[in-house]
Amino acid sequence: MLGWSGAVIGGAREASASRDGRAASGSECGTSHRPNLAAESGESSVRDYDRIMVDFARSARSTLGVEWELALLDSRSLDLTPAAETLLADVAEHAPEFEKHIVGEMLTNTIELVTGVHTQVSTVADDLATSLGALRTLTEARGVELMSAGTHPFAQWQSQEVRAKDRYLELVDRTQWWGRNMLIFGVHVHVGIDSRDKVLPIVNALLAYVPHLQALSASSPFWGGTDTGYASNRAMMFQQLPTAGLPFQFDAWADYEKYVDDMLTTGIIDNINEIRWDIRPAPHWGTVEVRVCDGLPTLEEILAVTAFIQCLVDDMSERLDAGETLPTMPDWFHNENKWRAARYGMDAIIIENAAADERLVTECLADEVERLTPVAERLGCVDELHSITSIIERGVPYQRLQKVFGTTGSLTEVTRSLIGDLRNSYS
Repeated sequence: MLGWSGAVIGGAREASASRDGRAASGSECGTSHRPNLAAESGESSVRDYDRIMVDFARSARSTLGVEWELALLDSRSLDLTPAAETLLADVAEHAPEFEKHIVGEMLTNTIELVTGVHTQVSTVADDLATSLGALRTLTEARGVELMSAGTHPFAQWQSQEVRAKDRYLELVDRTQWWGRNMLIFGVHVHVGIDSRDKVLPIVNALLAYVPHLQALSASSPFWGGTDTGYASNRAMMFQQLPTAGLPFQFDAWADYEKYVDDMLTTGIIDNINEIRWDIRPAPHWGTVEVRVCDGLPTLEEILAVTAFIQCLVDDMSERLDAGETLPTMPDWFHNENKWRAARYGMDAIIIENAAADERLVTECLADEVERLTPVAERLGCVDELHSITSIIERGVPYQRLQKVFGTTGSLTEVTRSLIGDLRNSYS
């Protein structure tokens, strides 16, 4: 996402632990992986400046940025193709104005579209459509098709190539089999937060909407040629990585800073971006980043989800300004909700609140669309928010894919339908 700026981390930091958690030669159990400044100076406790401080760049309230991961397919076989480096070189040569908007990802079969900063969903649409059109011109010349879903229906993870970037190679080296299995695609939505004090309450409250977003975006029932029985197999896959999955619920920014400090001290992360939660603070951008969603096949679905997230965050921000305490639920409810939505999609019965009330996720979504309509009117995204209703009526992505497979028995045809969905959404 382009345009936001701000410092992220300040404070002293020396060498951290081995990234894989193994003891280095000559190390001792229980030994700190950074110098104890207090001990070296003769003081009785670690001095405050040895703690990591996480600065949060202030952003205009409810501004937007979207990242959309697209799969690159061979136009004949419809299997994934490692064309990213070639296409990125084409962008640099033929469309350099898009170099910050069309970027690479971990695998050479993936291109990500990155928007600038926007105040309205409608201009996000224009941004994505423009970048998609530029990319489409280049892919057609290379015999490459585009699709977006949480996973490719039949591609094999063993055949995929990791980009030769240190951070990706280190991730795979550390996580091994699970890291190599990350044949997944997603959509990330950033929403600007105008005060650091709002960030954690909003992250905590947004956890209740993980099942709504996961069910609505679920598009990965097939993985590696197998019907997984899940609406979103991507959700189950991605949480296998260290620091991925649902976030911890922190009450104070200092608690979050302590967590980051601990992760750096023990070598679990080298960079704050390696905290890969489904919903996370993005301090450098001054946003909350929602990373729950599977890759979405159409621009309409991208915009519907973006509008829903923007309305939720803006509503929460306004309620905090009014002095309200946002509701939360226990972690065990959130864990169960995530699993139910990944497994059953739109048929999931989810836990709505701390009182353990349960309802069908489709009923909850309908109520949220109605409740958030005044917010959408203020933000200028009523049409996009209301399109959630029509998307549900005709079938969310995983339901459409299952229908194609039920009719044809062919995962190649399932893949072809995804290509058609993307083409039809912007042509």
